[in-house]
Amino acid sequence: QVRLVESGGGLVQAGGSLRLSCAASGVSNYAMGWFRQAPGKEREFVAAISWSGASTGYADSVKGRFTISRDNTKKTMYLQMNSLKPDDTAVYYCAAATGLRLRTSIADYDYWGQGTQVTVSS
Repeated sequence: QVRLVESGGGLVQAGGSLRLSCAASGVSNYAMGWFRQAPGKEREFVAAISWSGASTGYADSVKGRFTISRDNTKKTMYLQMNSLKPDDTAVYYCAAATGLRLRTSIADYDYWGQGTQVTVSS
């Protein structure tokens, strides 16, 4: 059974930082990604990483501020979020896609976590 569990969300002031983690179990040889959904908006792509970690991709809105990484020995993916803005407020979801290549489309992902709330105050 595949399980993805996010952690690290919380309340932070604008300009601050947070580090999200996603622990995976029951899945192997998978690409991973982070998505987010703000109230009243559709879920959107944030960042993605290939199985090896050699390839990464980011939404334009977070490029230069967020960094995605993974440690396959720990089966954990991370999202380091710096220079946070109120517009980054959302529920952040971890996702896994079968296969090794980088994936940026929601439709490519097979498994999802329950989400973790990130709130950035102005």
